[in-house]
Amino acid sequence: MAHSSPILNHKNQFLFSFISKTSNSNSHSHYSLRLAKPPLSLGFSSSSSPSPSPSLTPRLPVARVTTAPVEFAPPPPPEFDFRREISRLKALRSRLSRCESLRERLRIVGGDRIVKDFFGSGRSGFSRVLASLNLCSYELFLLKCLVATGQEHVLTFGFQFVDDEFESARGSIKSALYALVGMIEKLDVNGGGGELNGIGLTLNDEDIGDLRKLLKILGEVEQFYDCIGGIIGYQITVFELLAEAKAERRTTKRSKHKHELMNCQFLEIHAPSGLDLAQNTEYALEAALWGIEGLPYLGEIYPLGGSADRLGLVDPDTGDCLPAAMLPYCGRTLLEGLIRDLQAREFLYFKIYGKQCITPVAIMTSSAKNNHEHIASLCERLGWFGRGQSSFQLFEQPLVPTVSAEEGQWLVSKPFSLVCKPGGHGVIWKLAHDKGVFKWFFDQGRRGATVRQVSNVVAATDLTLLALAGIGLHQGKKLGFASCKRNLGATEGINVLIEKKTLDGIWAYGLSCIEYTEFEKFGIADGPLSPNSLQAEFPANTNILYVDLPSAELVGSSNYGNSLPGMVLNTKKQISFVDYYGKPQSVAGGRLECTMQNIADSFFNTYSSRCYKGVEDMLDTFIVFNKRRRVTSSAKKKRRHADKCLHQTPDGSLLDILRNACDLLSQCNIKLPEIEGNDKYVDSGPPFLILLHPALGPLWEITRQKFYGGSISKGSELQVEVAEFLWRNIQLDGSLVIEADSVMGSTRIDENGEHILQYGHRCGRCRLENVKVLNKGIDWNCGDSVYWKHAVQRFEACKIILHGNAEFEATDVTIQGNHIFEVPDGYKLKVTSESSGMQVKLYPIGKNMMDSGSWYWNYKINGTHIQLELAEL
Repeated sequence: MAHSSPILNHKNQFLFSFISKTSNSNSHSHYSLRLAKPPLSLGFSSSSSPSPSPSLTPRLPVARVTTAPVEFAPPPPPEFDFRREISRLKALRSRLSRCESLRERLRIVGGDRIVKDFFGSGRSGFSRVLASLNLCSYELFLLKCLVATGQEHVLTFGFQFVDDEFESARGSIKSALYALVGMIEKLDVNGGGGELNGIGLTLNDEDIGDLRKLLKILGEVEQFYDCIGGIIGYQITVFELLAEAKAERRTTKRSKHKHELMNCQFLEIHAPSGLDLAQNTEYALEAALWGIEGLPYLGEIYPLGGSADRLGLVDPDTGDCLPAAMLPYCGRTLLEGLIRDLQAREFLYFKIYGKQCITPVAIMTSSAKNNHEHIASLCERLGWFGRGQSSFQLFEQPLVPTVSAEEGQWLVSKPFSLVCKPGGHGVIWKLAHDKGVFKWFFDQGRRGATVRQVSNVVAATDLTLLALAGIGLHQGKKLGFASCKRNLGATEGINVLIEKKTLDGIWAYGLSCIEYTEFEKFGIADGPLSPNSLQAEFPANTNILYVDLPSAELVGSSNYGNSLPGMVLNTKKQISFVDYYGKPQSVAGGRLECTMQNIADSFFNTYSSRCYKGVEDMLDTFIVFNKRRRVTSSAKKKRRHADKCLHQTPDGSLLDILRNACDLLSQCNIKLPEIEGNDKYVDSGPPFLILLHPALGPLWEITRQKFYGGSISKGSELQVEVAEFLWRNIQLDGSLVIEADSVMGSTRIDENGEHILQYGHRCGRCRLENVKVLNKGIDWNCGDSVYWKHAVQRFEACKIILHGNAEFEATDVTIQGNHIFEVPDGYKLKVTSESSGMQVKLYPIGKNMMDSGSWYWNYKINGTHIQLELAEL
């Protein structure tokens, strides 16, 4: 039954009613507006409501009316029937799957009762506008699929409001009035245009543009999710996951539920075992050598499409929101950091084998926060990092609708405008197939790839990535995880060994991942942990992967749901957006996400009988472990001013970088201050700054042969941006900054006209032996310093700047105070001591040494080790 309350009645010309009704097609209650005999102009004046924006103000003189509070208590809405909607949509999906033509599909979806009601009755008025828009058959099909899923509110111009989206009936009325003001601006006072419930309506250019954007999004959802039934299948999955979550809240029978989840009779999860790189160092070094040797057969994959809302990153000049890849971290963007790490491995390959190797890099972007444009622009601005544009493949993931947590309604910020987010990094496998990325890799002879996320700034530390890729290539594995100890209570998933008995009696085993949002499904308690809890047994999922490309392509090309692995709907977070009136909104909801690492679920090994110990050695999936700060430390959320926790913040990840540097240099007989817990530095900043270019290694075994002896005092700063480097017995108290234009080589123009970095060609070089560097260094009391950006104020510093193939040498000398040693291309600067202090001399480099330098490190493999010899010309 419908109940109406007249709110405004001006001279019998205008009637505005608020109606609570329950529709057969929508089992939830909602409010709607009804207009009759519209006036030529109308304005509102209300002390209880904000004024509409100037753009919504009527232009003609108006009769003023006031509003008074109206008490309205709608009946409680009946519970949404997920089972009925899922059944209806599955039947519709089944009928559509049998259609052979678009015309037949239009007929089938048009026969759905909700679609017939919406487009046939004209109650929404939208069907009367369609004729003027010249939509093609496919666009009409997309809109009818949208309505079939129960999302007609996207098209109804703000006439409907779901009652539980507002705090009270009064708040609903106020919002409805705002919507009405917006619609009045669109009234055709001359009586022209289409009819909408008796109102003359003209869609302006902005409306039409929004509708076209909506159609584009719907087309992408329909096409990308074709393996599960397009738009219809997307909403079926949303309903299934919401119903599943609701059922979980009502039952404690977790064991039965997880069996149903995995479609099996028996299911157990175990803590996985694998190679510990920190313990079994000899095998770890051998695996790393496999990774170096196999570099010409490897690609690199970066899923950079996430919106990174928790970083709150904005462009300081424009105020535009920025994606995580653009975060300025330690003097460069996070994306530049990924490429530096990759080039360090390629430089190592050159030093060992004397061959140039450029790894193809595939980057998944999205349109969220103009992610794709920012990343492409950065690559172009930096000359594609001296790798050539042809070595990159950027492919954009589609955005997907966000949904409310209760009934799965798609969220809208204004008519036709969906609130969208990226669909999770798990879409990468199907998208890579759809966009030809796998073929691109294969054409370049690549068999495997390493995968890492942009926010993890330590993933390439020492052995981790090289050993992971080496084992995957050498042993012919399909998928590998790099893992570590999980932080208790962290919002991160876990790696597990799954053992299950399928319905046909076959035993299946494989390594996989369980997201922290899915713990309850597997009977794992959520919340704060104790050392003896179940979660403490399992290692962390870090999203650092090795993947066999042919195996991944087989999954991505599948026309089934497994091409979208690990679909989840996390509704534990609020969806924030700005509505039509510029008001911030926050709604409990989520979006359908796929999890990249759950491609592992397609790589289970099966056996006729149950296996016990040693099964992991036989699997197509594997895992390696290392110390946590050498595997994962993320800069993924902005630290709030009063927050004492640095976990997953840029501040906390910088401390892990410094701990790694301390671990490394301490093994070189260099004395350093101790680094205490994060809480010690919440307000004071780090105890020192040490930033080393990854090409100094990247394996620590190599770096240790370039550094030996000396000390670094508390509050000091060391930055080394050069690969050909020697440190012997240096005492640093203050700031020492060494920068080179040509860290690993110099660029040449290839046959395609691209600037390509030639490894080992005309590098900058620096040798320091028995040197004391003393200056006032960083102003640690400066409130403007941001240490994780490496944006610091200094009192004094010793700076060495090397242009081109310039060389710097300092021997048996004390360099005290503020100094800048800038060495031009083709010259060597020597600093030594004399009775009056320092002696500084500049020498030209001999022509026979211009390319190779007057000295260089010679790399040789000896068993499982890499030994360095200093060669001088």
